[in-house]
Amino acid sequence: MPYTLLPGKPYPLGANVTAKGTNFAIYSEHATAVQLCFFDADGNQTDCINLRERTAYVWHGLVRGIAAGQRYGYRIDGPWEPEQGHRFNPSKLLVDPYAKAISGQVDWKAPIFAHKVEDNNDLVRCDRDDAYGIPKSVVIDTNFNWGKDCAPQTPLSDSVIYEMHVKGFSMRNPAVPKKLRGTYAGVGHPASIDYLKKLGITAVELLPIHHFIDDGHLLDQGLSNYWGYNTLGFFSPMPRYCSCGDTGGQVNEFKQMVKNLHAAGIEVILDVVYNHTCEGNRNGPMLSFKGVCNSTYYRTVADQPRYYMDYTGTGNTLNVRHPQVLKMIMDSLRYWVTDMHVDGFRFDLASTLARELHAVSKLSSFFDTIHQDPTLADVKLIAEPWDVGEGGYQVGNFPVLWAEWNGKYRDTVRRFWKGDGGQLSDLAYRLTGSSDLYQFDGRKPYASINFITAHDGFTLCDLVSYDGKHNEANGEDNQDGANDNESWNMGAEGPTDDAGINTLRERQTRNFLTTLLLSQGVPMLSGGDEFGRSQRGNNNAYCQDNEISWYDWKLDEPRKRLLEFTSKLIQLRRDHPNLHRRRFFQDRVIRNTDGDNVVHDLSWYGADGNFLSNEAWNTEWNRSLAIILNGNTLQVTDDEGAPVVDDTFLLMVNAAAEGVEFTLPPTPFGGAWKHLIDTENIEDPFARECVGDKVILGGRSMMVLCAERSHTQIY
Repeated sequence: MPYTLLPGKPYPLGANVTAKGTNFAIYSEHATAVQLCFFDADGNQTDCINLRERTAYVWHGLVRGIAAGQRYGYRIDGPWEPEQGHRFNPSKLLVDPYAKAISGQVDWKAPIFAHKVEDNNDLVRCDRDDAYGIPKSVVIDTNFNWGKDCAPQTPLSDSVIYEMHVKGFSMRNPAVPKKLRGTYAGVGHPASIDYLKKLGITAVELLPIHHFIDDGHLLDQGLSNYWGYNTLGFFSPMPRYCSCGDTGGQVNEFKQMVKNLHAAGIEVILDVVYNHTCEGNRNGPMLSFKGVCNSTYYRTVADQPRYYMDYTGTGNTLNVRHPQVLKMIMDSLRYWVTDMHVDGFRFDLASTLARELHAVSKLSSFFDTIHQDPTLADVKLIAEPWDVGEGGYQVGNFPVLWAEWNGKYRDTVRRFWKGDGGQLSDLAYRLTGSSDLYQFDGRKPYASINFITAHDGFTLCDLVSYDGKHNEANGEDNQDGANDNESWNMGAEGPTDDAGINTLRERQTRNFLTTLLLSQGVPMLSGGDEFGRSQRGNNNAYCQDNEISWYDWKLDEPRKRLLEFTSKLIQLRRDHPNLHRRRFFQDRVIRNTDGDNVVHDLSWYGADGNFLSNEAWNTEWNRSLAIILNGNTLQVTDDEGAPVVDDTFLLMVNAAAEGVEFTLPPTPFGGAWKHLIDTENIEDPFARECVGDKVILGGRSMMVLCAERSHTQIY
């Protein structure tokens, strides 16, 4: 059918419905012609329109007669000069980089490569039409009844983050209706929300939900890209997780999930992948950015622009130095905050985004732009502070306003509980908010996102059950995934009927969870760890969209005990500001050797009840210590200006195989210590009772005592 084309406007980019029709706008700096093509529900091309207007490299036009639900794509012509970084090919249909919804999947049997694959030469252009094998962009209706939706806005210092996969979380949950399992609606279902509320978490961190594609080599093996770190569209929610199809309904279903979670006081954080796309290197497919304007969107080698810079290990790196690419990322972030109401972002391989020429820079345009944006001022910004390039490991080096996945926390805690020697000094910093990483650049303890496990690596159950990875199901001869996991199987590889080993594994799991949830900083719990989820030793389950990755909700008694234990730990943490302080402890040196007449906010003790000596800190053999967290030294006030005081806690850890008798130090203000947690006690680890002057801390266990608060805050 014929359409009326009007000049339209160059902004906003993408497809936006107006009273007169739909405005289309796309940026292409080096294009010579841009065609806008429309498709019916069966994927047949019905018409193409040449966009005539070009403003500041934006090609635009308003098309009357186009409404929400219309599928579309672009064909863009320009120079085919791969050696100069230009790869325009009008035979290839392109997804709109600003598409708010995307329908369909990539057909790897279609000629989706811009070059002649059969010649194995990326310099020779392929002129075969590939529209039948390319996903289609979808015009959406932005109307949604948010009602009185109000983000919980939990301070980061008070947060408990739950990293989860949208599909894996509810796919096997019998409490969720079958039609909704594995979907946004499944996460937003009352049964799911009730579970999250009872567990006590404050925010879900969703693995990537931006529209991504499945790698061809995975599909050939009957696998798929389960994790989703393979982005095609930075504005579109993945339709795979929608219960009502892929013609735009994924947008409103995602919004309803957010609305439901917010109503329960739970925030939504997105794991976002702005460092690379799914198009790979010069031999990869042409799906969107590569054909829209390759030299704009990708970082190419300076003197050989035919080739891509690769700081991500995926074949390409987005060119964040270019104003349009930076604008696209910012537009995407703002869209997810303003239109989709999300509460924060975890940036995958964030060091890549901060690379100016080559090195990672705190003064990069990316940081500057984010920091001055009022829309992003109140959202949570969390960095994965590394990439695979030279100098990419940047834990502790991100600027103010950013929190970081603390990889050093993970490694130290794993080594300590595995029984490695020489870990006490580093463990002390990790338990108290990693002041060595974050105190001296204006940040607070909550800059440290503490985690022991995450989606990438062993689950907590597998961490205590396997010495080595078992990734055979991934089809790479067990060559993929990390080889160094700091794990320990306790004497048997994988599941065992040995009661002693199972008891030790259960205790070690409680040790890890207690350490994580009672450390200063922000705990991130990997979904399913709270009830012993296993991936059968697979530490790289990125391609396992099956029962290896899906949460198993059939809980035996040990798993039920672990779930109850975790929930009580989280509640304990949330009830006590002393366990999630907003300021670092004031001792400039974390080791404390002053006299008994000085009141400390933080004190370290050996088993003899004396301050821990320098020798004890530095020796290889010592695997136990005690720490007092003084609840009268928080140095904060409540909303009415009154000083906040809390109980004082004594945390004792022992990673040695044998038990240790601890002589208890006196409480800071008199009174008795009371037993709070003992990870060695399987049946009742939270038994409340008074203790004497000495306690026996079992081998490979942790104990927490408390003294009731005084009514005076010490400054």
